[in-house]
Formats: sequence, C-alpha cells, structure tokens
Amino acid sequence: MGDVLTVREALGLEVFRRTEVAVLAGEDRLDRPVRWVHTGEIPDIHRFLSGQEMLLTAGLGMGATAELQRAFVRRIADARAAVLVVELAGRMFSAMPAAVVDEARAAGLPLVGLRDEIPFAEASAQVHEVLVELRVSRLIAEEATGQAFMDLLLAGEDYVGMVKEVARRTGHPVVLEDVAHRMLAYAGATAEADDVVADWGVHSRAIHERHQPVLREGRAAPTARAGSFRDVAACARRPVVLRGEAWGWLHLLHGPVPPSPVELGTLERAVAAVAITLLGERESGARAAQRQGALLNRLQLGDIPGEKFLERALALGQDLRRRDLIAVVTRRAADADLALVLREAGHPAVVGDLGDLDLAVVGLPPGAGDTDLLARLAKHGLCGGVSRIVAPAALPAAIRQSRSAASAADGPSGPLLRFDELGALRLLVALAEGPELSRYVEDELGPLLEHDATASNPLLPTLRVFLRCGGNKARAAEELFVQRRTLYHRLDRLTAVLGFDLADVEVQQRLQLAVRGHDLLDRRARRR
Repeated sequence: MGDVLTVREALGLEVFRRTEVAVLAGEDRLDRPVRWVHTGEIPDIHRFLSGQEMLLTAGLGMGATAELQRAFVRRIADARAAVLVVELAGRMFSAMPAAVVDEARAAGLPLVGLRDEIPFAEASAQVHEVLVELRVSRLIAEEATGQAFMDLLLAGEDYVGMVKEVARRTGHPVVLEDVAHRMLAYAGATAEADDVVADWGVHSRAIHERHQPVLREGRAAPTARAGSFRDVAACARRPVVLRGEAWGWLHLLHGPVPPSPVELGTLERAVAAVAITLLGERESGARAAQRQGALLNRLQLGDIPGEKFLERALALGQDLRRRDLIAVVTRRAADADLALVLREAGHPAVVGDLGDLDLAVVGLPPGAGDTDLLARLAKHGLCGGVSRIVAPAALPAAIRQSRSAASAADGPSGPLLRFDELGALRLLVALAEGPELSRYVEDELGPLLEHDATASNPLLPTLRVFLRCGGNKARAAEELFVQRRTLYHRLDRLTAVLGFDLADVEVQQRLQLAVRGHDLLDRRARRR
C-alpha cells in the first residue's frame, strides 16, 4: 500500500472479501484515492459529499425508474465521489440496473456491486482504520523529512545538498533554477531527465510558463498527455521565495506517475530549506564559486576523470554534455568578471579562482569553434590563455594548456593567446617552472641586464625590437622612431656588451629565446 488508500485497495479489505465484489464500471479508475467512507439511503446524499468518498448504499434512495437512477449517478459523479458501492442482496436490487451501469460508465464513475449484505459500519471502520494508519505514517514521514532538512541546515549544507536530499527521498530527479530559468542544481539523474535538462529552456519556459500546470492531491493537470515525460504533468514545481520576492523554482521531475502527497510534502519542505540556505549565500555570494572551484581543483589533481567532472558540473547546474570543451585562464580584471561574461554569452561553464587568475572549463556549441568566445572575452578587456578544443577525457591537459598560454600572453592588458599559437614559447613556459630558464637568460643576457641596471638609456628595448624585426635594421629603426645612424650606434654598443655578432642568424635565434624567456620571467615576477 502506498501513501494513499485507493479504491482497489479498499475493496481488498477483509470485510469486502466476505462477499462477491463485481466492478461494473470505471475499471480504469480504481486507483483513485479514497479519503473517507459515507453511507446513506436518501436521494440527495450527494449534498453531504465533498470528494473522494467511498459511498456505500443499499440503493433505497436511487429511485425505481431509469431516469431517477441516472440522475442519482450523475449527482454522485458531479460530487467527485471516488466510488459508488451498491448492495445487490435484494433489499432494493438483486442485479444492478442497466441505467445505473450506463450512466456510471458515461460519467467515469467506478461502480461496484456486492452480491451479499455486509455490515456497512464495519466496512467504514476498516477503511477508516487504514486511513488513520496512513495519516499517522505520513505525519511520521513528514516529521522525519523536516528533521532531515533541519540537520542539513545545522550542518551548513547548501542548496545543492538540499536538492540531493529531495531526489534521495522521493526517488525522482530534481532541478533548482533561478528566476531567469538558469539551472543551478540537478540531482537524481535518469536518462529521461537528462534529456529534459539538456533542453531546459523548453521545459522551464515553454511548458511551465505557457501552460501553468496545477497539481493537487497528487493528480496531474487535466491538459497532460499521459505517458509523456516532457509534458506538463511530468513535473511538479514549487516557488522559492526570498524576502517576499520570487527567487526561482524547485522542480520534481516525476514522469508519467503523479507524485504522492508525501513526495509533494517533501518538495514543500525542501523549498523552505533552500530559501534558508540562500538567505546566507545571498550575503556572501561565494558558495557557488567555492563549489565550482573545488570541482576544478579535483579535476586538476586527477581526483576525478573528465566524464565524472561533467556529471558533477551538471549537478551544479552547468550542462557541458554534448558540447565542445575548452579551458580558459584569464587575469583578474576590475571591470570584467569571467563568470558573468560567459553567462551573458550563454556558455555553460565551471569557473574557479586561481588567485589573481580565473580558470573556466567552457562548453561551446559543437563545431562552432572558439573565435566568437575569444572576441567576446577580448571585448571585455580579459586577457590570458585558451586551450585546444578537447573531449572530456582530455580536460586536465586542456587546463595545463590554458595556463601555459596565459603565462606567455603579453602584459597585463595583452591579448588572449591560444595554446597552439605559443610555438617555441611552450618550451620556455615549461622551463620557467624550474631554474633552467633563469640560468639560460642569465647566461645569454647577463652582461646586458647588468649594463641596463645602471644605464640612463637601456639597450634591451632596442635588442627586443631588432630581433622582432628579424635583424632588419631599416624596419627596426622605423619601429623605434630613430635614425638609422642612431640604431647602428646602439647595435655597436650591444655587440660590445654581449660579445656577440648580431648579424649572425644563429646568435639572433639564441638571443630571441633569451629575450622572450626574460619577458616571461619578468611577467611572472610582477604577478607575485
């Protein structure tokens, strides 16, 4: 027996097993809930019904004509009785009148005939005993549910934990969204629910906002298409209200089977618990970022594989499935927030804090590439590095790629650099993790750096431009805004300080690596 007593279950009680029970109409409606038992032998008994009653009668008030009998059945059906049970022991009827059966079938009212007399008082007592037991069990369950959510609150659990608890207690998938219909948490995943979540806007906006379903007493809205998981009836939702304002919705994706009163009660308790957690989080605004940062750390440390990362990201409301994945590292900017920029662009992303850097694993539309993303980030003044587009299994490598590219990006206001654009800088970035690059720079540029430390006119900027121009003196003089004679003089001084022939191509290559290594180390030192 479930959370409610159905007509089918009531007819299976011991008192009804004493006689032959015949279901004559409404066979497909025997799972209706029974809320009460009523008996009576008067024609207007319907006036005393309020819905979901099991009406027991010997038929004395039903009338002797087909017209009266049909009217009696219609009134009982209109009063929303759960079932009409008629005694056929001969006091009024020995067989069910055809008019009664026809009208019950037309009205969709379950109609039951009893071959023998049974004590209606005893039938009422047995049904009511079961109803009381169910009510007590429901109260115990509600108390346990309330205590469970209270324990989670006292333990400092956040709204993600509350959503998980609802899914665990109801056995149904649960989604929390904010007022803008952004999914923030998802638990109890199933294949069917995953399909709904993958196109959440259709469910949340097109279905709920357009149809406005109403679910009462565990029954689906009458507009539902039976068996359709994505239809209105597939979801019960409750609003999350903070300080009198709508904050979002909590959805229970129950599928074609409507939720029980206990499950709806759990949903109500969860809404209150979620609101309490959000009151604290609204002040700090940090919990969601902490959760995502912790998830990224686990990915970087190899604690979870890429596929598991996608599952955990989905639980945090970021659906990265069936998308091209890319890692982005940007430097912290005063007037731009990486998470906000990605959200406004419609890209699901898990964003974490790396000190003065932000790290994000971003989902791109399949085949779209990263050009639009990089343009949007650059438009907001964000700079750093971007990985290759990868599959989930390669996400740890993608994070390393993005960090390498960010290390090599030019200056605090420089561009976003793709990993594949690094070239030889990839080696320099790797060498910069240890002492090798510093030693190489010192070996190649040591005398020049010592000269520039005390010189009023340092020579390193001239060498940098000369090497960038590929040793072309005319182009170098033009970029430096000096006459060629001045450039020649500076190159002679560079040759004297370094002891190298700057016209030698191999020397230019060595110095190019040394200068770029020096700039890389200098940027790292300034960030510390």
